[in-house]
Amino acid sequence: MVLHDRRQRAEVDQLVEECTVQGMSRREFMRRSLALGLSASVAGALFAACGSGASSSNTVDLLSVWGGEEQASFKAVVAPFTQQTGIKITVESTRDLPTVLTTRIRGNNPPDIAILPNPGQMQQFAKQGKLVALDSFLDMSKVRNDYASSWIDLGSYNGKLYAIFYKAANKGTVWYNPGQFQSNGYTIPGTWQDMITLSDNIAGSGKHPWSMGVSAGAASGWPAADWVAQIYLNQFGPDMYDKWVAHQIPWTDSSIKTAFQMFGQIVTGTNYINGAPQFILATDPQTASFLPFENPPKAYMYYEGDFVSGFITTQFPNIQPGTGFNYFPFPTINPQYAGAVTVGADVVVAMRNTDAVQKLVKYLETAAAQEIWIKRGGFTSVNKSVDVSTYPNVVAQNVAKMLTAAPITKFGADDLMPSQVETAFWQATVKFIGNPSQLDSILSDVENTASQAYTS
Repeated sequence: MVLHDRRQRAEVDQLVEECTVQGMSRREFMRRSLALGLSASVAGALFAACGSGASSSNTVDLLSVWGGEEQASFKAVVAPFTQQTGIKITVESTRDLPTVLTTRIRGNNPPDIAILPNPGQMQQFAKQGKLVALDSFLDMSKVRNDYASSWIDLGSYNGKLYAIFYKAANKGTVWYNPGQFQSNGYTIPGTWQDMITLSDNIAGSGKHPWSMGVSAGAASGWPAADWVAQIYLNQFGPDMYDKWVAHQIPWTDSSIKTAFQMFGQIVTGTNYINGAPQFILATDPQTASFLPFENPPKAYMYYEGDFVSGFITTQFPNIQPGTGFNYFPFPTINPQYAGAVTVGADVVVAMRNTDAVQKLVKYLETAAAQEIWIKRGGFTSVNKSVDVSTYPNVVAQNVAKMLTAAPITKFGADDLMPSQVETAFWQATVKFIGNPSQLDSILSDVENTASQAYTS
C-alpha cells in the first residue's frame, strides 16, 4: 500500500518515531498500524525501522521488493557468500519500498543496502547525500569491463557511481508465435513501416494482428507508457528523451505528440485489436499476452518487456522457447537510433559504509553471483562477463545478448519522472486509448501537472 494522504503519512512517521524513541511492543505497533490503514506486510517492515540503527559487523540488513520466488532466488545467491565470509544477510521485503525506506531514513535507521526498483530513486537519494559512492571501494576497471558505459552512466550521479544494475528487464521486445508466422508466411518486421504493413496484411485477412491490455488498478496505463517511451527513444534519440524526462520540453511538444500518434496507429488500426478500445482498457497486461499463443491464436503480436516470457511459460507450461514462443527486437523507426532499448531494472545501492556492505556489493557485482539466479530462471543480467550459456533457454540468452549489446539504453521514462507526473502519464495513455481525438487536451493536462511537479 502506498501512502498518498499527507495526514496518514504524518501519523505513520509519528508512530515510527514513538517506537524508535520510546520503545513499543510488536503487538501494539501492529495494532496501531492496521488502524491507520496499513497492510500487515508494510506494518511489519516498518516495525523493523524501530530497531537499532547499527548493524552488527557480520550482518547486512537488506531491503527489497522481492518476495516469494524472487526472494528465494536471492537467498540462493547470497548463501555461498555467507558460507565463505560468515556475514549473514537479513532480507526484508515490502511492496511499498519507497514509503518504508523514506520512513527509515527519516528515523535515522536506513538499511545497509537497498534494492531500488529504478534509478530515479537512486538519483533522489544520491542528491540528498543518503548513499555511499560505490566507486570509493569497487574496482572500477573491473566494473567498466563488466558493464557497458551506458549502464555505468545510468547508475551515476555527479560523476560518482552509486548503483549497480542488478536484475534488468529488456523493454525492446515484441512477442510472437514462430509457428504461426511460418505457417502464414509472415516476415519479421525490421522497421516500423514493415510492422504496420504486416499488421495491415494480417488485419486484411480477417485476423487481429495485436493484443494489448493496460488495466492495472491505480497503475492502469503503464504498458501503454512503455509503448510511448520505446517509440520516442527510437524516433527522437537519447538527447531528446532526456529532455522529455527532465521536463526541458513541454508535454505539448510536437515530438511527444508524434510518439502518441504512432502508438495510436496500433491502438486505432482497423481490425488491429479485437474489441478495441474496450478490450484494451478492461484487460490486464498478463492476460493480454496470452492471445498469440492460444490455439487457435486470437492475435499475432504483443509488445512488452522480457518478463512476458514468464507469463507465457506459466500459462502454457508445455510451450517450447524458440519454437512455441519468441520475440523480435522493437523495429527501427529512425535508423540513427537503431537498436535503442528502454529498460527496467532493480539497482543495488549502499546506505551504510561498512566492511560487510563493501564485501556484499563487490560480490553482487560479479558474474558468478548473478549466474546463480540466472540458472534458476526469471533473471536477466547486463553484466558482459556473464556466460550466456548460463541462461536456461535460447530466448533468455538472446534477450540478454540484446541488452548487453544495445548501443543506446534508457530507463523507462515514466519511472524517472516525479510520481505525480508518472501517474498523469499513465492516465493520459488511458484517456488517449479511449478517445484519441482529444490528444491535444490530454497532453495539456499532463503539462499542467508537470509544470507544478518539476518546480515544487
